This record gives sequence, structure tokens and C-alpha cells, in this order.
Amino acid sequence: MARINQQDIPAGLMEVMTNVQAYIYRSGLEPKLIKLLQMRVSQINSCAYCMDMHYKEAVHAGETPIRLLSVSVWRETNYYTPKEQAVLAFAETLTHMPSEQHTHHLHDELLNFFSKQEIAVLTLAICQINSWNRLVRSFGVEAGTYQLKG
Repeated sequence: MARINQQDIPAGLMEVMTNVQAYIYRSGLEPKLIKLLQMRVSQINSCAYCMDMHYKEAVHAGETPIRLLSVSVWRETNYYTPKEQAVLAFAETLTHMPSEQHTHHLHDELLNFFSKQEIAVLTLAICQINSWNRLVRSFGVEAGTYQLKG
């Protein structure tokens, strides 16, 4: 049961969140890469609704179930490209945000695959999924209810 229903959400909140999400999707970053990082961050944050949603969307976009199921153990597999590994490491670090850990080496690795502008958008995408996870968990949105659109 939801703790905060759709009608209880302040006007403008969802519009702001969906506008930021639309910006990320229009940024030119690979959609499957965005879904992979969303899946990993949602796992870290234990957001069951978001995991359900991103799994369904990623499979619909052509991602394989084994890669989605294994993303929490990406370091132990050979399923992910060096580019994807760099993004997953960056996503994990920004999500956990350990105060004693610096991201210089992560940025250096990302620069092998992305421009600084793209790294800025990746950073926003990671912040955005963390925000979505926290909103959904706080609101108590029921997991398993997500339906693909169109």
C-alpha cells in the first residue's frame, strides 16, 4: 500500500523529475547503458519497484536477462565491456558516496570512453536514479506493478 499516493504528490514535483529524465534520455547516451546503470543503482538502493521497471524496459530495449541479473556481480563476469564496467564502477561510487574515496581514477577511466560533457550527463543520470529510488521507496510504490507503455 502506498504511503504517499499520486494525488498527494505536490504539483510540479513529478514534472520536474520527468523533465530531467527526458533530458537524460535525449542526451545521446546509449539507452541500454542508462538502463544498466539504473538497474545497478536500484539494486544498491533496494528499490524493488525500480528494479522491476528497469528490468522490463531494458529487456524490451534488447538487453539480455543474464546481463541484468548479473549486474550486481559485474566484476565477476565477462558480460560487460570495459566501457560498461567504467560506468558501473562510477555509478556504485556515486551511489555509496564514501567520503574518503576520490573519483579521480574513475574519471580518468571514463575519459577513455566519454567526453567531459557525457560524463556530466552520466553523473546526472546516476543522481537521477538515486532520487527516483528514494522517492519511490519513501512513497511506498508497490513493486511488480510497472507496465511498459506503448
